[in-house]
Order: sequence, then structure tokens, then C-alpha cells
Amino acid sequence: MSEEKSWFASWFDSKYYHILYQNRDYTEASIFMDNLLTHLKPNEGSSIWDVACGKGRHSIYLAKKGYDVTGVDLSDASIQEAQKSEHEKLSFFQHDMRKYFRSNYFDYAFNLFTSFGYFDNDEDHLTTLRNIHDALRPKGTFVMDFMNVQQVAENLVEKEEKTLSGIDFHIQRKIENGFIVKTIAFEADGQRHQHEEKVRAYNEKELTALFQLAGLKVQEKFGDYQLNEFDLHQSPRLILVANK
Repeated sequence: MSEEKSWFASWFDSKYYHILYQNRDYTEASIFMDNLLTHLKPNEGSSIWDVACGKGRHSIYLAKKGYDVTGVDLSDASIQEAQKSEHEKLSFFQHDMRKYFRSNYFDYAFNLFTSFGYFDNDEDHLTTLRNIHDALRPKGTFVMDFMNVQQVAENLVEKEEKTLSGIDFHIQRKIENGFIVKTIAFEADGQRHQHEEKVRAYNEKELTALFQLAGLKVQEKFGDYQLNEFDLHQSPRLILVANK
């Protein structure tokens, strides 16, 4: 699948993507960052890699806390926006996480808010994790925040409509061939649009196995942004903390 035709390369660069998700709970995200930092206790000035950083909201927040932060994302439009906030301790690069980035450089790597599982095959996901492994210093820490696929499957809303900024979004969800698929259809600017989000439905055991193949050993798991214990049926998130 070429980058030009991949759903994430086109959809994440679309202005309609940002309209649809404009009401995401940023307060909750900040609380998660604070809880995570309190738990991990990074040393002052630690280097952090924000993998799939979007417009850099979390990278910016982490840099304000005094860390040396590097954010990367495939979306050129998002990175151009993020780069407006760059300073001595904060930098952004347009980058495909399936490609090598740095070696033995970062103390921590974060992959947040289900920014994984986008690719058609397991090999691309494993390559991504190996790149993260290689970029970490010895005993470096990797945190992945993924959806709890069991909870998603048990509570799947198959059809939904949302009106945002005058656009009626028609959303359909299904689980198909090991992927959670969301189809988004709408009319805007005199045209009909349809986009698809397709995320590999990795469960805890599958992710842990992939981590191990990449040289990352899972040390802890949590089920929400308050870092409560993971519950297969109740937890909204699957947060894995691993070490190189």
C-alpha cells in the first residue's frame, strides 16, 4: 500500500479530520500526561520522543515541563503547525514511524491515543516497534497508549451521526478481518466525501508478543488515564509500559 493511498496519510492531513475531532477532551489528555510523569519520574532534562505527535499538543506540554522533546508525525500539515512552537528544547520532524529515526538517543518514547495499528500487515507494526527500540537508550522506557479492543468490541456503536461546523458526519463502525473499521461519510464544500479509519485490533497478548519480538519487555499495564488496574471488560484503554 503506497503512502499516497493509505487512509492515514490522506485523512490525517484533511481539514475535515480536525473538524470531526475538534471536541476531544484535551483536559483529560493533560491529566494523563501529569499522571504518567508522576509515575515514571523522569529526570530533569530527560529526552522524550513523541511518536505520531499530530500537531504537537503533548510534545509542547512535555517541553513546558522541562524535558527535551522531539515529535514526529507522517502528516506534513500537522508538523508544519507544530513547528511554529519549536524552541531550544522542542523540535518536530515529518517522519514515517516505519523508518529508522535515531539510535540510542532517547530516555523515553511515547506513542499516545491509539497512534498505532494503522498498517495492513504485522511486519510494518513490528518494524515500527524495532525503530522505537533502537531509538531508546539502554534501559530506556516506552509507553504505548492503545484502545482496549475487548471493551471496544463489547460496546461498539455501529452507527452514529454528528454535526460539527455545519457538516453532518455519518459514521459507521465494524470489526472486520482483525481490524476495527470506521467509515466517515459527509458532504462539504459542494462535494461528497468518504474516509475510512482502519486500526488493527491488537489485544494485550498480541501487543506484548510484538513488543518482545522488538526487544521491548512489558513491565506494567494500566487501564485508563488515571493509571488504574487494567480490566479486560471495563477498562477504556490499554496502556503498556516497557523497557529496552
